[in-house]
Amino acid sequence: MKTPWKRLPLAAVSTLCALSAMTVAGPALAQYPQQPVRIVVGYAAGGTTDILARALAEQLAAELRQSVIVENKPGAAGNAAAAFVQQSAPDGYTLFMATVSSHGINPALYKQTLGYEPVNGFTPVSMVASIPLVLIANPKLPAKSVGELVNLARQKPGELNYASSGNGSPVHLAGAMFAQSARVNVVHVPYRGGALANTSVMAGETQLSFATLPAALPQVKAGRLRAMAVTTKDRSSQLPDIPAMRELPGFNGFEINTWNALLAPKNTPQPVIDTLNKAIGKVLTSPKLAQRFNAEGATPVGSSPKELSRFIDAELAKWAGAVQELNVKID
Repeated sequence: MKTPWKRLPLAAVSTLCALSAMTVAGPALAQYPQQPVRIVVGYAAGGTTDILARALAEQLAAELRQSVIVENKPGAAGNAAAAFVQQSAPDGYTLFMATVSSHGINPALYKQTLGYEPVNGFTPVSMVASIPLVLIANPKLPAKSVGELVNLARQKPGELNYASSGNGSPVHLAGAMFAQSARVNVVHVPYRGGALANTSVMAGETQLSFATLPAALPQVKAGRLRAMAVTTKDRSSQLPDIPAMRELPGFNGFEINTWNALLAPKNTPQPVIDTLNKAIGKVLTSPKLAQRFNAEGATPVGSSPKELSRFIDAELAKWAGAVQELNVKID
């Protein structure tokens, strides 16, 4: 005779319910993905993050045997896109292309209006890319090296301008860190995006900037911008003759590495995260993707979810300290 449900101990009922849920969820998770996956980018099409996301999506679609779509949701320095993904269903079909801004700088700047929880609101999937910044100058500027630029800035305090992609952007903070390290007075001029900032340097409206290498590289090669130094620990393979900032006197600790990583909403099932991480790891080692990333000045970099979690924690701590030291305020 079967035991009625009402006579079963509560613990036994809970166990049976859990087993039943696993039986239903198991096949569905095993078949992931069953519909298109979208990667949400917090910036307009054509920027570095968008370009890398689309290159990744193309290769990831072939590996997952499912469409992977890039969706642009620009606004609020990437905060709007991060908030959108955090509030999405935790099913692996909506992912966020995180950046040093969304999960490094912005939480320290937008304390009242951030709109998302950078750590507890997401499940890490994998690191995707490392992207250097490069110190660029107008070719007509009478300074051909960082040392000469520092001397010029000291001779003309407050007369040199540096362009950025916006208040609180990595480019803005890089310029502030440069001014602090060199003990010079240069004026910050924010623009609505990196492309406009770079154009201002080419046109001579501003004299210098710290641009993302993918965005600046074509203009550097064409001679419309002068590259002076990269901000990563080592030199870039794309500009092997250009020194790293930390090689130069007075900039020993100067290191800024922008990056991209994929995050899913909190509580996304572990089997889905594992499937995505494995697929991303595989495509990041493909020669085709490496060639595409390298052409943009970026380096493919994968990770485990735990490694990415630790990395983001370190970035949040690092940039909180930098924002406080530089006294940069947004709200």
